[in-house]
This record gives sequence, C-alpha cells and structure tokens, in this order.
Amino acid sequence: MSRYRLPLAAIILLIATISPSVTGIKSVGAQSPPPYSIKNEDADPAKLAAADSRLRPVIDRYMADLTTLQRYYVVESSPVRRAKLQGFYGEWQKILAGMNFDSLRQDEQIDYILFRNYIEHEVRELDLRGRALDEMAALIPFSKQIAEYEESRKRMEKIDPGKIAAQLNDLNKQIAALQKAVETGLLPEGKADPKLPAIRTKKPVANRAFVVTNNLRETLKRWFDYYNGYDPLFTWWNEQTYKAVDQSLQNYATFLREKVVGVKVTEDTAIIGDPIGRDGLLSELAYEMIPYNPEEILAVADKEFAWCEAEMKKASRELGFGDDWKKALEFVKNKYVEPGKQPELVRMLAEEALTFLDKNDLVTVPELARETWRMEMLSPRQQLVSPFFLGGEYIQVSYPTNTMSHEAKMMSMRGNNPHFSRATVHHELFPGHGLQAYMTRRYRSYRSLFGTPFWGEGWSLYWEFLLWDMKFPQTPEDRIGFLFWRSHRCARIIFSLSFHLEKMTPQQCIDLLVNRVGHEVDNATAEVRRSFAGNYGPLYQAAYMLGGLQFYSLHRELVDSGKMKNRDFHDAILMENRIPVEMVRAILTKQKLTKDYKTSWKFYKF
Repeated sequence: MSRYRLPLAAIILLIATISPSVTGIKSVGAQSPPPYSIKNEDADPAKLAAADSRLRPVIDRYMADLTTLQRYYVVESSPVRRAKLQGFYGEWQKILAGMNFDSLRQDEQIDYILFRNYIEHEVRELDLRGRALDEMAALIPFSKQIAEYEESRKRMEKIDPGKIAAQLNDLNKQIAALQKAVETGLLPEGKADPKLPAIRTKKPVANRAFVVTNNLRETLKRWFDYYNGYDPLFTWWNEQTYKAVDQSLQNYATFLREKVVGVKVTEDTAIIGDPIGRDGLLSELAYEMIPYNPEEILAVADKEFAWCEAEMKKASRELGFGDDWKKALEFVKNKYVEPGKQPELVRMLAEEALTFLDKNDLVTVPELARETWRMEMLSPRQQLVSPFFLGGEYIQVSYPTNTMSHEAKMMSMRGNNPHFSRATVHHELFPGHGLQAYMTRRYRSYRSLFGTPFWGEGWSLYWEFLLWDMKFPQTPEDRIGFLFWRSHRCARIIFSLSFHLEKMTPQQCIDLLVNRVGHEVDNATAEVRRSFAGNYGPLYQAAYMLGGLQFYSLHRELVDSGKMKNRDFHDAILMENRIPVEMVRAILTKQKLTKDYKTSWKFYKF
C-alpha cells in the first residue's frame, strides 16, 4: 500500500492555519526562538530530486540485501555465514563491473568508486576475520556444531531429540577436555607432562575466544529456547544435557578470561586490545585512500610532534617558565573553573566560536542548527572511557560529580580547564561535529555507508589548524591548550599504530600520553581504554591528524591559491557527506576519474 505524502508547501500552509491559541504559547521567562523557515535554496525539493545520484537506489538495495543476510546468518564464526557473504560480495562486484562508468555524472562516478572501494574492503575484512577465526580455532572447536544447530533451526529442519542429547553429552566432554588442554598449555615449557595434549595461545587470541564462546553460548540458548517446552520430547531428552553444556561453556569462558588473559570477568575496565598487524593496517589504509604505509605515517607523527614541542616551548617562555613546558602546562591545568561553572564556560566558548566564524565568513551555520544545539553531562562511568568532551547535535561535557574520589575530581577539572576546552568546544560543536551532524543528515545521506573518521575527525581537527593560523588562540595559555590537543593527536598515531604493529603495550601507550603529551594518568588510561575496547576502527585515532592534514593541504590548494573562498570551500565539503578526503578533492577540483581509480594523492611533504 502506498503512503500519501503532502507536498512541502501544503505542510507549511497547514501549519500556518493552526490556531494562535496553540502556537502562540511562550515559556515564562524564556526567549522565544525565531519562527522556523527554510532559507537555503538548496532545500528546494525539486533541486534536491534533480541532484540525486542514480547509484543511490543501487546502494540502498545492496544495504537491504546485506542486512537481511546478516540478520539470518547471525553466528559470526560460522563457515556457512562466511561463504554466503563471500558469494554476496562477489555478485555485487560483478554488478559494479558491468556498469557503464563513462555514462555517469561525476558525482555518480564518485559514488561508484566509493561503492567499489567499500566492497573490496569488505572482501579483505572477511578474509582477515577468517584468519582471526583460524588463529583461535583450537580454542573453539565446538563453534561449528553450535552454528549448525542454529542454522538447521532457521531452515526449520526436523530434529531427532535423542540423537541431539547424545551430541550434547559428547560436546560437554569435549569442552572439559579442551579446558584441560589449555590449562596444560599454560605451564612453562618442560614442566608439562608431554603425554598430555597442550594448547598454547596468546592473550589477545584467548580474549577473542572468550568473546566468541560467550556469543556461542547465547546462540545455543536461543536454539534451545526455541524447542524447550514446545516440543515435549525435546525437553525430556535435552533439558539436563543442555544445562550441563551451558554451564561448561560459562566455566570455560571464565577460565579463558581469568586464567589465560589474566583479567576478572567482572572487570570491564581492563585494557587488552587485539592487534591487527601490518597487513590489517595496510587494508584499512587502502580503504581510507591513504597512499602511505604505517612506517611513513609514524614519520608524519614524529615531524608534527616536533613542531608541537617547539611551539609549546615558545608559549612556555612567554609565561615565564623557560623551556620547561611541563611547568607551563601545569600552570594552565590549574586554571580550572569551580564546580557548577563548566556548563556556563562551554556555552560561552560555543558562542565565541560562532561569532568568530561569522565575523570571518568562514562557513554557513544554519539557523536551525544554532537554535537546537544543547548540552548534556557525562556520567562518572562514561568519563572512565571519555574523560573529555563528545560532540554532535549536543555536546557531552566531562566534569566531576560529588560521587568521585578527590583524585578523580582533580584530574577531571584539570583536564577540562578553560584553555583546553577552548580547543575542544568548537571541535565538538561548530564548526566541528555539531555542524557535521546537521549537514550530513540533509545532504547525500546515503553516503553514510562510506563514512570515515578521516572526514569526520579530520574535519574537526583541521579547524584547529585553521583557527591557529587565524590567531584564534591569542594568549599563551590558549595556545598551550591548542598545542596540548595537537600533540595528543600526534601521540594517537604513534601509540595506536605501534600497538597494532605489536611494538607497544597498552601500558606503554599510557606512559607516552603522560610523559610526552602531559595527560593526567586517569585521562590517559581512559584514552587508551577507549582506543582498544573494540568500538573504534584500528585507524580511528590516526584519522584525526591525518584527515586534518588532508583538509589543510586541500585548503592550501584551493583557498590560499584564490580559487575558492573560505565559506564556499567549507560549505561544499559539508554537502558531500562523510567520504574519504581524496574523493572530496576529486569533486572540488573536478578531477577526471576512471573506473579503476586508485588512490594517489600525496598530501604531506616530509
């Protein structure tokens, strides 16, 4: 059944006819916002429809089919799931190969390249995940059987309850023997009985197996619950055997986490991580269209770090601390606002940034975005992972509460002092993540599939570069605040890539942030925990500085050269959504593209 939709003009007319007794209500003591209106001609529905890409329905269909497959084949360790996805990606690669690239508009060619690049990355990732599963195969031999139970259930195949009971009984014995073999493998070489089977593994692999075991336990429960009670014969045969297997899986998972990894199951603040190695980093760099290898990127970080340290010493001298920038940093950290005053500070800094943007005609900030941004406070628990600010449509602010220890309170206040915050509020709100969130919901939103932190975080950091050049941070204290964060982004490259290359441990990453950047210990720990908890991609932390340098290079090429004005340049970027910066450059320079386009833009001069 089709859904009738009113045209925009009719909706506006309908709103206008609503009784004044309803629409005229004002909050007591509150300033009434201006009436809503669409001022930007780019919001004209006819123009939006004409500009839509012919690849959009293709991308939508791909996503619909992919998510359907993923909802059906939910066991990630299943070889059937892997084979299905391999076939799916292969079919879509054939579809793309058959398209007439030259008949597409340039924006559609960009979509084609992005789509092809995305699928190629998914194929590589599927292969890397397969290797990761193979690496822990000895720790999860029960995976295939549990996956087969669930897949058979979804195919609605008939079951033999008695046969299943025998299989579950054998599975229980297998898990017990498996745990014994891993226990033997924990003994030093020469101390274990050579006659006993032994399985040796690394902590990251064991932690991965811990996660998979818990997931498989949930899968087995879902399978059991489907039949239990609804099929009396199944329940008669399998109730006790299932409970035994479930308990064995729980015990085994706990054993992996506590005895092999060395972390209590209840301890969710431990930092473990799972290094992906050089091949994994190269795959991610290819997807992000970064034409440098990990070693070259580490060299970029070293060079930028050296610049930061030199500038930090200059600011330190202005404050009377000579070259001892750490003393200058301590001085700045201790200029925090008193409890209860942080929201007022954040609001002032947000208004200051907007005024600067408007005065210098840097970027368009729509009235609706200005009206609807807001603020929330991060809980003490959230601050264990995010000790600073988070942004988007609303800014999430870190500051201590009465429930924190004295040490935690002081670290939070010192780490979020006004001079550090002057560099973070505009990063998180306008022109940073707040403006991004507003624009990407309205322009080429289908490109969210290709979202990249090199655009998202790179854009926000780029503004720190530009505002620095425009003398936005005027005092030495403010410059130290800006330099602290720029140094932080250099350190992020060093510790994240070095960790994935297995050259640094989590503790060494923390020490780097404390000793070379000047972080509070708790804040540094939270930063490293956040980086390796699995919620962010392996290049996410490197994307801030690298993406910022990409936009900075593009600004020199197009704005400093006089080819574009600042506002036009920045507005154009925001209207292309979250795509690799090299593709933004191709759009703005009207670069001629080919079907087999490969990354080539060397944006950094060593």
